[in-house]
Amino acid sequence: MGFIPIFIMLGAGGLLFFLTVKNALQRKLNHQKELLIKLNSLNPALGIMVEDSSDPDLLIGALKQNRVDKSIAEKALKIIRDLKVNRIQYNALLKKAPYNWVGKIASFQKI
Repeated sequence: MGFIPIFIMLGAGGLLFFLTVKNALQRKLNHQKELLIKLNSLNPALGIMVEDSSDPDLLIGALKQNRVDKSIAEKALKIIRDLKVNRIQYNALLKKAPYNWVGKIASFQKI
């Protein structure tokens, strides 16, 4: 009878950890999508590039090839930098030991 509360507490702790990590990973994915939508709405010419690839390095290269206004280019570069930072943080989180278990169970993939 004394072990039942211990098992319940361990199960509840594991469940709360799973839900917290899943929520954090889902927020990172949603933030990535929001940044892509913001970049897409910034300039219609950039929208075609954004739909093709979400790789920030390719987006920077395509931005340099297209002649865009300086103010729009600066805003686009800021958004692309945020995309890159978010992608690095998300992928680093998926590599860590307890978080990759949650990622495998909840079927999260690298960006």
